[in-house]
Amino acid sequence: MALKGLDIFKLTPKTNCKECGNPTCMAFSMKVAQGAVGIEKCPYMSEEAKATLNEANAPAMKTLKFGAGETEKTLGGETVLFRHDKTFVSQSVFGVNVCAGCFDERIAEVEKVSYDRIGEHMYTEALNLKFSGDKAAYLELVKKAMGHGRALILECTCVETAAAALEICAAEKPILNGATPENYKEMTELAQKNGVLLGISAGDLDALYDTAAAVEALGYKDLVLDVTGATAKDTYANAIQVRRAALKDKDRTFGYPSIVNVAKVAAGDATMQTALASMFVLKYGSIILMDSMTYAQALPLFGLRQNIFTDPQKPMKVEPGIYALNGADENSPCVTTVDFALTYFIVSGELERSGVPCNLIISDAGGYSVLTAWAAGKFSAGTIAKSFKELDIEGKIKNRTLIIPGKAAVLKGELEEQLPGWTIVVAPNEATGLVKFMKDYK
Repeated sequence: MALKGLDIFKLTPKTNCKECGNPTCMAFSMKVAQGAVGIEKCPYMSEEAKATLNEANAPAMKTLKFGAGETEKTLGGETVLFRHDKTFVSQSVFGVNVCAGCFDERIAEVEKVSYDRIGEHMYTEALNLKFSGDKAAYLELVKKAMGHGRALILECTCVETAAAALEICAAEKPILNGATPENYKEMTELAQKNGVLLGISAGDLDALYDTAAAVEALGYKDLVLDVTGATAKDTYANAIQVRRAALKDKDRTFGYPSIVNVAKVAAGDATMQTALASMFVLKYGSIILMDSMTYAQALPLFGLRQNIFTDPQKPMKVEPGIYALNGADENSPCVTTVDFALTYFIVSGELERSGVPCNLIISDAGGYSVLTAWAAGKFSAGTIAKSFKELDIEGKIKNRTLIIPGKAAVLKGELEEQLPGWTIVVAPNEATGLVKFMKDYK
């Protein structure tokens, strides 16, 4: 539980403080409690007291990293149960289960999923390497998986095989997801020796808690909890109870990121895996594992994740620029709208459905919708003209037709003044009318 100013004051030496000048250091203690200053600024506090305070004020859920270099991913660090209370911190990581016999088929599928959406590169980030009992085949699988630019998870409860696998890939900083109530001592020693995260699994929540506590007692706290249960219902309950225990009850033994392997509870049903994965983006899978992730599965999952893990106070924006649609070139007409991501996807989708080549010009409007941006002065004749100059529209596009949103029809006259030589055309009020409008206009 986080300490209050009075708690910190009790641990602070009663002498003149160089930071605040207060003989009792109460002012400094209050600053520390509010997060305005770090406890390390106090020159008089003992190292033992500083350690106590840092431990007490640390987030209820530990922040951890796995993977190395470009594959590194951050897990945990969450502070709230609901995103409307405060932004979620670390995105769910999507991974695919692979084994020695299915690696080539699944890695080919994994590598097809790669695209950019609103400034974020979307791809399958992790490979969960499943041990099937053949040590030699597993070690070969580890070697093959290392060359594909994905973070690795070693799902292996065999201590001997896990040790050999870590000799191969420890530098990649994988998760060793192999600790159980039976082997946790040996697995903890392996994880400590190699400096990797240790995944813990057990038959039920009580056993999971006891095993996590036992590993902590051995002095290791870089843990990930595998909350996958026998059924989807059990898994859902486990994920929520672990998160609530950590964040609401402040129980640090459950204050670690979680792994959810939806393939184990979906009985080979790819559609069900996708549905369950979407559920655990919300509640509360730090790492979500599936047997497959085709483009059709990935597109809605990545879109959902991006929405959930975006600050609700900051609208998602697309990059201002020229977006050529339907094979548009310099002779195609221009269409303009704001940079609010939802507006962009709706408008671009309808323009693509029309099949008419056009250049969609996105202006910087602060991430607002058309009417909101217009009311705020961020989508005006002046700002559109400025964007045209910054993007060198006249130097890149020969066509001199600009189609503007119907709800911004009031800008037509001003734009004709700001952009001499251009024909300003007003589109329908609603994006759904764009298909017919563009075909008729053509």
